[in-house]
Amino acid sequence: MATKVLDITKEHCPMTFVKTKIELSKLQAGDTLEVLLSEGEPLDNVPRNAIDQGYDVISVEHVEGTTHKVIIKK
Repeated sequence: MATKVLDITKEHCPMTFVKTKIELSKLQAGDTLEVLLSEGEPLDNVPRNAIDQGYDVISVEHVEGTTHKVIIKK
């Protein structure tokens, strides 16, 4: 199982999920994507949109400051 890291802490909606979706499309089934994002809209929208698209959100955790880490499995 490969894990790729995507840092979208400087991005704003709707680009946060657009970039996440592009990275997810490059993964093989069973791989995971570790997404670093900011609290607020990205933290609300990215996990929800990933679930809506049929991906598994493994975890959502606070990293530091306003940064959070979301792990999504394809």
